[in-house]
Amino acid sequence: MTVTFAQKLARIPGYQAGVPAGHAPEAIASGDVAQLASNESPISPHPKVVDAIARAASHMNRYPDPGATELRRRIAERHETEPGRIAVGNGSCEILLAASEALCEPDDEIVFAWPSFSMYPYLPALSGAREIRVPLEGYVHDLDAIAAEVTAATQMVLVCNPNNPTGTYIGAERIAAFCEQVPDHVTVILDEAYIEFQQTDDPDATLDLLARFPNLVLLRTFSKCYGLAGVRVGYAIGSTKFREAVDAVRQPFSVNAVAQAAGAEAIRHQDDVARRVEQTIIERVFVEESLREMGLKIADSEANFTWIDLGDAEEGAVVRGLEERKVLVRPGTPLGGPGHIRVTFGAHAENERFLAALRELI
Repeated sequence: MTVTFAQKLARIPGYQAGVPAGHAPEAIASGDVAQLASNESPISPHPKVVDAIARAASHMNRYPDPGATELRRRIAERHETEPGRIAVGNGSCEILLAASEALCEPDDEIVFAWPSFSMYPYLPALSGAREIRVPLEGYVHDLDAIAAEVTAATQMVLVCNPNNPTGTYIGAERIAAFCEQVPDHVTVILDEAYIEFQQTDDPDATLDLLARFPNLVLLRTFSKCYGLAGVRVGYAIGSTKFREAVDAVRQPFSVNAVAQAAGAEAIRHQDDVARRVEQTIIERVFVEESLREMGLKIADSEANFTWIDLGDAEEGAVVRGLEERKVLVRPGTPLGGPGHIRVTFGAHAENERFLAALRELI
């Protein structure tokens, strides 16, 4: 008798990591390899965060707080809301997956733009819902087209803002107008993993929308501007019912004790966040000006990465050529944008290395 597996496995697209095999973490840490593929911060965590991690590590014989009480309390204080409205997860990806499990039945619909965050296709694949992909308008979400796809069967609408992989941003006022177009039965998840890097609005501008739209959920992460990609912790701000729903479908202890301690300390250091953002924007200007001087077309990024149209150059050859020069970038094809590459803004020396290598290849 042959073991059979669930048919949904065939629908799962598979995740392509930003670090190809053969590039050990120590090589990246030493600077031998410029890791510009995963939208990480090139700056190490705040020293007090490192201390908090070390203290937590000495208690690994105990289970973590299942309610992440301290972490949720500090997130709530930071955003002037109630802890009961905060859901935390093993990265924001876990909250997305839990949301699809909690909200969707087979034959429901999930609507999202494409290209966008590569995790989104997992949600319909795992929940049995039907995915509705709406093409970008150029490099930007077409919110009117997304709203037009919403039906009685729609349970979730995903809006990545700034969008990954294009880096483009839609202002809070336009998001508010979009939420007014969406029926109350639809949960709108506004994925703001890169919100701190945009300069159009105050990063907290969308928080005011939560009072107007009970079906709105804001999704944020400690992986980017807090420099904590390695510990995996993200959070959502929404209704108490949303938090209870996603918690109900997940395993207990999904956020480990080290991640809880790191996030609870990191969110206290907004000066450190401001420093990271400032350095990233400086490098963003430098890289994008250099790319334009090379004659390359790029999206108008308000994130910590840029989306580059390679024109007549062959995507695979460029990615391989950069890797041979020990510069790692993300190819566009798996992200839904053939003929492009996505490049994270790293430390200045890494960015110079990338640009020099690209000049040799283009």
